[in-house]
Amino acid sequence: MRKLNALGIMCFAFVLASTVRGQTAPGVNNAELKGDYAFTFNGMTTGGGGASTVFAAVGRFTADGAGNLTNGELDANSAQPQQRAAAQTFTGTYAIGADHRGVMDLNIPGGGRLAFAIMANGNAQFIEIDAAGGVGEVGSGTMERVDTTAYNTAKITGDYAFGVVGLDFWNNRTAIAGRLTANGAGTLTNGVADINQSGRFTSYSTFATANYTVSDTTSGRGIMILPPLPGALQALNFAFYIVNSGKLFAMEIDAVTIMTPLLNGVVLQQQSPIGGFSSASLNGGMVIYLTGRAGSGCGGGTGPAPNVLAGLLTADGIGTVGLTYDQNCGGAPTSVTGLPGTYSVTSNGRAAFRLGGAYVAAYMVSANQAFFIVPDSSVLFGFGEPQAAGSFTNSAVNGTYAGSTSAPATLDVVIFSGEFTADGASPTGNIFGVEDIGAPSGTSLGIAANATYSVSSSPTNGRGTIAGSIGGNGIIYGISASKFVVVSLSDPNPAVLIFEQ
Repeated sequence: MRKLNALGIMCFAFVLASTVRGQTAPGVNNAELKGDYAFTFNGMTTGGGGASTVFAAVGRFTADGAGNLTNGELDANSAQPQQRAAAQTFTGTYAIGADHRGVMDLNIPGGGRLAFAIMANGNAQFIEIDAAGGVGEVGSGTMERVDTTAYNTAKITGDYAFGVVGLDFWNNRTAIAGRLTANGAGTLTNGVADINQSGRFTSYSTFATANYTVSDTTSGRGIMILPPLPGALQALNFAFYIVNSGKLFAMEIDAVTIMTPLLNGVVLQQQSPIGGFSSASLNGGMVIYLTGRAGSGCGGGTGPAPNVLAGLLTADGIGTVGLTYDQNCGGAPTSVTGLPGTYSVTSNGRAAFRLGGAYVAAYMVSANQAFFIVPDSSVLFGFGEPQAAGSFTNSAVNGTYAGSTSAPATLDVVIFSGEFTADGASPTGNIFGVEDIGAPSGTSLGIAANATYSVSSSPTNGRGTIAGSIGGNGIIYGISASKFVVVSLSDPNPAVLIFEQ
């Protein structure tokens, strides 16, 4: 990704092995990657000296199951104009070993290499691994199988919630969460949104009609245009790639300025109950995980620092809620248990929380599932997922998981993907595996990692501790038997770590 290194981001290292250090028998499992995929990537570009600028990409490709990529297309955006690309075509190759870990190379100017880990559902987590000597792109992303029958404007119809986040030309953080209605003919109405621009938080009870179109029915690429938000941003042009009729990967494609930050995220179809959402749509446990970027002073430092949070939000279905969470801002950890609060949900899915005097907004996708946006100076933003019913203990964290770093907030975050096996033992479980790391200084592949963990159902269901080389000294929150998240309390450059079978 030195010239059009927009595509360097696509070096996926599929990691879903056991304890094998390197890729074994390259190509033996190439059939595991076959069909059409869409992808999204969030990261940063550095030219040396520790400075960085925002970089992101969305796109699609076809894998033939024999190590070849065809029909590749991507859009990339950056604060550096030479790294921007619109509907850039590409081909490539890949090799997946006996341990299910793989490497992908893209045939683009400047080259591109990624490491990826395939999950049980056929999707994958990936990182970029071709930076070296303090120069290049680093970041993480996901690729998902697509439904090509949804490559049509008419298929994008109904109510959708969305969440996008990113940085502007000066690395100021912005996030937008909202909802809108698509009519299947290119018009978006009933728009509602909340925006946080470096701590300046504004709620819009309505915004002007927007537009969208699936401009390429062979690649699933489309364009969505959001109108100007008064006093906030100019009109925003997004390129999106269809995963299915209920999910779009969307990235802002205007030149990166103060008024048009590089925003990247997802649009999800709302699964609203008859009559619309209500307070009853929040009933039970929801695991939330949020990321922000503190400008300075966080954890005693003077420069930008990641601010990450994970917790369990428990609602009663009639307006009362409690929150237990663990937060790490630049190495300054905080743990809060049983924070009381109230909430309300409108019929269009916008939720408002009052938690210990603090205000939080969210947009519902379905029951106990939502995008979250916080009006703080670090622009905390993320997602909440329903916690599966039942008591979570060590036995719920058992089996093989693909793990990765979520979108990094600063250049110093350790960005990895890997495969890990948890034994579910009690009272102390063991998790071990192999991870691949992409960093500005260079790539480290096949690194052994291990930790011990202990998860309890009380006093907070599914909350536990983890200690070792996976997340340092951190906290686990269990979402289901197949997924959990981790927040390190000891890392001065933390991220939310996501593990999924």
